[in-house]
Amino acid sequence: MPALWTASEKLLLASTSATRLGLLVGAGLSVETQSSNVDERAIEQAAQSEGLDPPALAARLAAEKALAVSSRHPGRIVLGADQVLACGSSVFHKVDDREAARRQLQALSGKSHALHSAGAIAIGGKVVESFVTTAILAMRPLTDEAIDLYLELAGPSVLHSVGVYQYEGLGVHLFDSVEGDHSTVLGLPLLPLLSALRRLGCLSL
Repeated sequence: MPALWTASEKLLLASTSATRLGLLVGAGLSVETQSSNVDERAIEQAAQSEGLDPPALAARLAAEKALAVSSRHPGRIVLGADQVLACGSSVFHKVDDREAARRQLQALSGKSHALHSAGAIAIGGKVVESFVTTAILAMRPLTDEAIDLYLELAGPSVLHSVGVYQYEGLGVHLFDSVEGDHSTVLGLPLLPLLSALRRLGCLSL
């Protein structure tokens, strides 16, 4: 049987995200995962002092993750990815508990926000490819009762998502419209990634 992935070793994803892994496996790629263990908040603070906008921040986070794992495995093709949610002038982060999730959904209710998803490929401790795509999501107006019901139905898994919703699951009920690629919403832009891997000679298709 012909092989789609042609590199000598599997793609190394600098993340333990099940969603990102699922996207890559679904696209037929050979993948292994390893946590980057980077301090995302420290990277964000440094980026803010440099005046980076949300798309550039997403790119910086993806690059730092890729570089962290590439430094440990210099011979591997390493993929870092990250996503930044911006609503107006505010950047939102993952939350620690249900009450914080409730406040975040209240803040996003009835508004449109941007999801900036970035990827970076590092080889030998250098970023050789990087890309950022953006999706615009319009959340419908939500009552407090609707928010509480959603959080009850979705459970603690919402704390793993930057927007405290999981669009690929129950979170789809929260929106009126979405503009952008589905993989961008899920946090890993597949089309620019596949183009980059073709340029690197890793794909036969």
